[in-house]
Amino acid sequence: MKKIEVVLSDYDPNWEEQFLVEKRSIQEAIGHSILGIEHIGSTSIKGLKAKPIIDILLGVQSIEGVSELIEDLRIIGYEYVPKPELMDRRFFRKGLWGQGTCHLHICEYNSSEWIDKCLFRDYLRLNAQMAHEYETLKQQLAYHFQYDRPTYTLKKEPFIQKIITQAKNEGYEKY
Repeated sequence: MKKIEVVLSDYDPNWEEQFLVEKRSIQEAIGHSILGIEHIGSTSIKGLKAKPIIDILLGVQSIEGVSELIEDLRIIGYEYVPKPELMDRRFFRKGLWGQGTCHLHICEYNSSEWIDKCLFRDYLRLNAQMAHEYETLKQQLAYHFQYDRPTYTLKKEPFIQKIITQAKNEGYEKY
């Protein structure tokens, strides 16, 4: 299997517009099932370097019902990617393997998965120093694991969990 290169891009203000275009498309396709939809990940944090992939978090009533959305999402370009290790969410990719333009993460609205992903984003949006630390970590990991995206992603996890815990301890939880 070909290795996927980790490439970080400077922040692009067009990422927000890309999210809005995708949001409208998803709402038209499966709006009846959506309880919430959020732009998450590094592309949602102004000024932060990121892999140029728009991460979208979609909240639904029940994770068991996601299988009914697969065909409607496929029609608008989202491929379901089974990941057995993801118990509390389902993953979809738009674009070719290794060249995706969007990642769609579907979980139960207001679940811990939903809350943690939004909390991480919101905390970094409000804390420039933590956002800078995260960017520095990502740059170091991208350098050391340039052709190993799974390890790059795994090595970010302790920092992400630290920020989520810190945000909760500081009372940032608003969901």
